[in-house]
Amino acid sequence: LTVLCLANQHDVYPQHHNLMNNYNGKVLTRGSNQVRSRFVKKNGQCNVVFTNMEEKGQRYLADIFTTCVDIRWRYLLAVFCTSFLVSWLFFGLIFYTVALAHGDFEEMPCILHVQGFIGALLFSMETQTTIGYGWRCVTEECPVAVITVVIQSIVGCIIDSFMIGTIMAKMARPKKRNQTLMFSKNAVIALRDGKLCLMWRVGNLRKSHIVEAHVRAQLIRSYVTAEGEFIPLEQMDLNVGYDEGTDRLFLVSPLVIVHEIDKDSPLYTLSRADLEADDFEVVVILEGMVEATAMTTQFRSSYLSREIFWGHRFEPVIYEDRDRYKVDYARFHKTYEVPSTPHLSAKELDEAANLIPMSLSAFCYENEVALSCGEEEDDIFDSSQILVSTAERSQNFLTYKCKLKWKIFLSFYRNIHSNIFPKTAL
Repeated sequence: LTVLCLANQHDVYPQHHNLMNNYNGKVLTRGSNQVRSRFVKKNGQCNVVFTNMEEKGQRYLADIFTTCVDIRWRYLLAVFCTSFLVSWLFFGLIFYTVALAHGDFEEMPCILHVQGFIGALLFSMETQTTIGYGWRCVTEECPVAVITVVIQSIVGCIIDSFMIGTIMAKMARPKKRNQTLMFSKNAVIALRDGKLCLMWRVGNLRKSHIVEAHVRAQLIRSYVTAEGEFIPLEQMDLNVGYDEGTDRLFLVSPLVIVHEIDKDSPLYTLSRADLEADDFEVVVILEGMVEATAMTTQFRSSYLSREIFWGHRFEPVIYEDRDRYKVDYARFHKTYEVPSTPHLSAKELDEAANLIPMSLSAFCYENEVALSCGEEEDDIFDSSQILVSTAERSQNFLTYKCKLKWKIFLSFYRNIHSNIFPKTAL
């Protein structure tokens, strides 16, 4: 019965998977055979689009500095050039208006050698950029022209400071540092120290270190609550060693990150059959400070359920060569199969491990009882033939009972062994 219960647990998850696609009479937009959209792309970008945001433009303009830092370089350069052109045109128009209103084209001008709008524009550019050719200049005839020169100089300094600060902040961002960090293309599930573990590999392609590097992982899957509420992207933490401090890395050479699938893990009931039928995503995050700039960087990637290999391990990439260690990145993404990996979930393995010792102790106890009954029979045989026959029947009964239980145990063990190690013989 125990074996049947363990085997029948695999039939529960397809129903749960169908529930994710059809709940409360509402069918999801994603079909049952359609590949799940990735929440976090392999390059770390989040596959999310915001729609129906109220006052989006006003909110982004209110934080104009962050907006300029976040936009692409082509757009930032366009803003850079446009701001200067608008400033020059605006103040050139003001100078032209002042000269035209004062009649500079007929009598003593406010601005020397400005004969039209083009001359006013050139004077505006010379004023803001402090070129100072010495040909065009403001006279004392018009205080308005003098005040305009002062205002333009201040505005020019503000624009220069803002644009230079934005460009420097954008250039110093540690975003490009992520290009020299790398996660393995696939994750694996295999035994490590007798425990079923989810593992993936991370590497640093630069010799400069990531200071205070640490990793995090989250499981993202659809979830239906007991009340029938559907949560399309339920996020659950995967423990990668927070309590023991093993989540902090000394990332000199590629490391394998390990999540032990225990009773506190969301993957505790996941078997190989469930992995092939289930639909979820594991998001992995590496955080740390760039050694050169001391700025915090974050590198992200993800693994869909079809990108997780059951019963595989990563090939070694580091080996000793004379007096130093070499890392072969050609093997960074490679894995090899481990046929002896159990096909059962971690929960089923724990249940099987708890049942087998109890069965063995029970058989040993029955054998001891049978032997003790045999010893008592010798004493009883000397006193009475009736007691001897009774003891013989008792011994035969206990021996038969012991043999029967032993056969049941062997049958149970063979079934468990065939499920755990399908490619090995008992």
